Amino acid sequence: MRSHFGPPPPDRIDKATWRLALSGLVEHPLILTFDDLSKFEEVSVTSVVQCSGNGRAFHRPTVPGVQWERGAVGNARWTGIRLRDLLRRAGLKSNARHLQLQGADRPVAATVPLFVRSIPVEKALHPDTILAYRMNGAPLPLLHGAPLRLIAPGWMADACVKWLTDLTVQEEEATGYYMETAYRHPIRPVRPGDVIAPQDLKPVEAMIVKSLIAQPQQGSTIPSGKVMVQGVAWTGEGRIVRVDVSTDDGQTWEPTRLVGEGAPYAWRQWQFLWQTQGPGPRTILSRATDDRGQVQPMTSPWNPGGFLWNGIDRVQVRIREA
Repeated sequence: MRSHFGPPPPDRIDKATWRLALSGLVEHPLILTFDDLSKFEEVSVTSVVQCSGNGRAFHRPTVPGVQWERGAVGNARWTGIRLRDLLRRAGLKSNARHLQLQGADRPVAATVPLFVRSIPVEKALHPDTILAYRMNGAPLPLLHGAPLRLIAPGWMADACVKWLTDLTVQEEEATGYYMETAYRHPIRPVRPGDVIAPQDLKPVEAMIVKSLIAQPQQGSTIPSGKVMVQGVAWTGEGRIVRVDVSTDDGQTWEPTRLVGEGAPYAWRQWQFLWQTQGPGPRTILSRATDDRGQVQPMTSPWNPGGFLWNGIDRVQVRIREA
């Protein structure tokens, strides 16, 4: 769970008084109560939600920001209404290009900018983009954005704004720190110390192919013989079709067994039965491939925000003597 300012005070998100305003470049501005949401068709989508900086700690040289390693990611079943149904009810004007999103959370100091983001209208109108009010069959928890949160499947979590109160349709992207400065990454390779022109940066949007090793855990001692290696893999707007594992520092790779059905946007579990040989330290690597041909690289390109890390996962273990 990640937020910039923490949850809003209870009176701002009480379902009895909470309102969602849809304004801007629409024919019919709307103000909806929580009960009004039940008038739209209910849908569900299973989707990974991942902080843009997940893996930032692995960039070299290091970059400022929360030094996430692997844990800033989750996978859940989200239930709510299609955002496009709301936008169609309001009626988009011909020059509508972006949807600005703002929640009820506020910074403690007035000098700190509001967390405001926007997404292109094409993503807002995608049938899988939803306004979620339930998570894994239960009411959306407070720290996950209750009473209403945007879920933009396949995109990084900075687009999945929590505690939604205001949707504004406009021609341009949102302005402000969290759109114009933060959550942007280079469109070309850069090196530490490079001066990057604003036109060479774009907003963080879709996730990229990635895998993680869940077991064995980093630094653990494992028995000699057969050991189950397992983890998860996911990608952006696609599906995982293959995960490979290496136990010889990437010289050779072996396919894993994918578990369950490969649903779009959700992570895919995988397993590999490893026959260890001899005692001592070993490094396990995992590498995912998606249906668009994207393959997890050995390391991620460096960028000053530390975003979109997807280098192959590495877990170091020690095999004890038989």
